Amino acid sequence: MMGRMSSKSTAKRADALRSIDSIVQAAADCLGRNPEASLSEIARAAGVGRVTLYAHFASRAEVVDAAMTRALDRGDEALESVDLTGDPRLALARYVEAGWHLVDQAQALLAAAQRELTEARIRELHAGPAARVETLVTRGRAEGVFRTDLPISWLVNVLHTIMHSATEEIRAGRLTSDHAAAQITATVLAAFTPPGTPVPDQGLRATTP
Repeated sequence: MMGRMSSKSTAKRADALRSIDSIVQAAADCLGRNPEASLSEIARAAGVGRVTLYAHFASRAEVVDAAMTRALDRGDEALESVDLTGDPRLALARYVEAGWHLVDQAQALLAAAQRELTEARIRELHAGPAARVETLVTRGRAEGVFRTDLPISWLVNVLHTIMHSATEEIRAGRLTSDHAAAQITATVLAAFTPPGTPVPDQGLRATTP
């Protein structure tokens, strides 16, 4: 009897996990196309009813949070492959290039997150990528190519703010996705360069600190 009950409980948990996974994936897909996608649309895409959806997520914000968490976790895995060794400025340019592609792909999902989640929660979700940039900035400061007169946390926030602002410029029609990474890199390099030091161009031909 206990064995049968245990098997039933295990099966129910497995079913619940499959439902949750389907809902989160459907949310990422639906919100990735339309940040205003309804929970009904997400439930239909997941192949579940609204009752099932609400059994796992109490609100739209929770669904958006789960979808954003998955997207950022996968994005963080992709950023792990970016070479951040060598000249910190070149490493920064490589990070921006890779990071922008991820942000560009998740523009609509990010817009949904900005509507549903608090700024504090969004920062918390970006903790992984932020830590990677903090390490790079710390090394760049030690090597004299990044400014030391501003807090590292501020510089990291500047980079991510500029990236997210690029998505707003694209939505407004003032920027195109294929030019965004270059403009972000140029702006961030200017912001990170020590005062009084020539700002390197995007080819980093000005290599003397």
